[in-house]
Order: sequence, then structure tokens, then C-alpha cells
Amino acid sequence: MTGRKDNLLNRLERELPEGLLAHSAWFRKKGYSRQLLNHYVSTGWLEQPARGLFRRPRGTLSWQQVVISLQTILLDDPFIVGGRTALELQGYAHFLPQKTKEVHLYGPRRLPTWLNKLPLDVRFVHHNSRKLFKNDPITYGISSLTMNLLTHASASNDPLQRGLTYQPWGPWDWHLTLSTPERAILELLDELPEHESFHQVDKLMEGLSNLSPRRLQKLLVDCQSIKVKRLFFFFADRHKHAWLKQLKKDQIDLGTGNRMLVKGGKLDRTYQITVPEDLGAV
Repeated sequence: MTGRKDNLLNRLERELPEGLLAHSAWFRKKGYSRQLLNHYVSTGWLEQPARGLFRRPRGTLSWQQVVISLQTILLDDPFIVGGRTALELQGYAHFLPQKTKEVHLYGPRRLPTWLNKLPLDVRFVHHNSRKLFKNDPITYGISSLTMNLLTHASASNDPLQRGLTYQPWGPWDWHLTLSTPERAILELLDELPEHESFHQVDKLMEGLSNLSPRRLQKLLVDCQSIKVKRLFFFFADRHKHAWLKQLKKDQIDLGTGNRMLVKGGKLDRTYQITVPEDLGAV
């Protein structure tokens, strides 16, 4: 019996990287009983940060470890870091407060309820990825970014990666999957005007001078939100980035009729949206 426990412990060291989370169902599937898990916790081999969740100790639990666990171990459906958080991580929000308070996650189903019960100083915010894009890039792109945590191997045969990229994180360069800046800015625009500021989005767009027009074209054609596409071109026109000339606007559906986004705002006649009166010219 002792030999079997030792074998299971050796397997645990091989199959669960230090610091990442796994739930009790994952352990049961691999032959670990509840009693054995309790024993591992009591002896310090495992920590239990929330009910039904375990990890091999590795420093203080971080939100990045949680998200990487979601992307690689905990769930079949993919969740990616998107919107404001993806832009912050890629250095496009340097004028904003540096401490991350919210982590915006995009995926096809609701986040697990335990996520915001973890001992972390951030709040996880869910967004339905399929609402914004007709052919949700996550559905296809996540498989091209899947990483074997033991070998550090990943593969991608799509140079545009369908709006996704990854960022090495932690001592072993784990892959944190997130939206590219091209996808993230569209996700952020979807939050206007209720959850984001026009003026902060304007500052972000000002810094997006190196976007890929090919990736933008792909995402804009796929985007289902008329509001998002009109806002995108409104801000792009303000800042006159070089990539704007390479977009084929005639292939992108901008809809018809006015859209009132701001009560008492001014109407931009080009894109038929109301914007804040004090959003001055560039």
C-alpha cells in the first residue's frame, strides 16, 4: 500500500506543475482518494485554497496561476484574458494604475463560482466570447496555443492565431493565453459606454500604432457588433494610424441608422454615433 502511495505521489510531481490548481474530480480520475488528498494536505504536499481545489505549493497564489490552470487543467472550455487586462499585460495601458484589480476573461460559458472565492485581491469578470464574434476565434485558436506544461511545447500553424497570443509567465514560462491587441481593443470597445470611459479608450487607441491590418480585417469582418465597429473606426480616424489605410472598410458591415451611445452627446455624422461633447479633436 505504501508503494502505491509513493507511486501516486511521484505521478503527482510529474503531472501537476507546482503552483497550478486542480479540482478533486481531476484527482479522482487519476486514482487519488479523498483520504489520500487529506493526507497530502496535512503533510504539506498539497494546499487547499478553496473547497475542492488543490495545488502543489509554490509561493503565494496569483491570478495568473489560476487562469493558466483554467486554460490547461481545470476546464474543457477555453477562457482567455481579454479586453482591458490583455492590453495592460501587453504594455498599452501604462497611463492607467499599474495594479490589476479586475481580470477580464472571455469564454463561451460562465466562470465557475469558486473563482471569486479564492484568496486573491482581484475580481474575475466574465464576458461571453460568442456574443461579439460570429465565428468565435477562441473556439479554433485555443487549440493552436495549447501547451504541454511538462515539455513547454506549443504549436501554431496559423500566423494570425485568430486573434490570440500567449505570454510567458512564471519561473517555467507557463503560457498565459490572451487576446492580441487587435482583438482586445474590440473587446474593450464593447464595454462602452457603461463600463469603460471614452477618454481612456481614446488614450489607448492613440498608442495602438503597430496593429496588424490583416488581423484587424479578419476580426472586424467577424465582429457582430455594429456599435463596436463604428467606434473602432471613429477612434482610428481620430488618430490616423498608418494601418488604417490598409483596411478594406467596404468589406465590413457598419449597419445603418443612428446609434445613441451618450445622452446629450454630439453626433458623429460619419459613423452615426453619439460621443461625449467634450471629446476634443486630436
